[in-house]
Amino acid sequence: MILKNAVLLMEKYFNINYEFSPQEVGRRIDEQLSKNESDYICVADGVILNNANRKPDYLKIVNGGMFAICDSGYVPLYIKWLYGKRYPQYCGSQIFKDLVSSQKYRMFFMGTNQRTLDGLRENLKAMNPKVENMSFYELPFKAGADIIWVALGAPKQEIFMSKLKPYLKRGVMIAVGAAFKFYSGQDEKRAPKWMLDAHLEFVYRIFCDPKKQLKRCGWIVVTLPKLLYQEWKRKRFMQL
Repeated sequence: MILKNAVLLMEKYFNINYEFSPQEVGRRIDEQLSKNESDYICVADGVILNNANRKPDYLKIVNGGMFAICDSGYVPLYIKWLYGKRYPQYCGSQIFKDLVSSQKYRMFFMGTNQRTLDGLRENLKAMNPKVENMSFYELPFKAGADIIWVALGAPKQEIFMSKLKPYLKRGVMIAVGAAFKFYSGQDEKRAPKWMLDAHLEFVYRIFCDPKKQLKRCGWIVVTLPKLLYQEWKRKRFMQL
């Protein structure tokens, strides 16, 4: 059994290279920055898991970065059912809050619209006063930052990072989807804590945007049984 506070090494489940430990995520980011090279981190929720396993080229992009963090509340449950291992969820909005609050990095905020970015800058100053002098752009020109936050929505943000990587001399790009909207005070909000604890955030998302979310959830329902069966077979093979 894996202990809750243990340092966890990157592992592959459902064909995605996950890093579950927040401590290891931070260590790997610092290690990457010390090398003065560029790379990216994907934040893999259920939608990305589904799309990556239906589209091989997209799966290569998701696994082409440093690792993916687990933004799905259900993937740790599936792993527990199949393997008896306990892993935490580390969602995009949490890694965003953790790294901004650390006040360790020069950061670049890119994506969404200027109204959201203006609200984001104002709200983040409470976490990190240095944010006032950092860059917030709808479209990128040059970064010059340690962390480049990308909020363009999946799969655009993952594809964008993979294409931009060769042109960045240094920095870690992290795609955080709706995190800008959550922290801007202008747009979307996360589900109430009791829904997060009960793994019901998808219900809240459906209620807020039924047309978009029902389509996404529909694909997940179609793809999930095959993924669970393939992972069960993989477990059996590993036990031989």
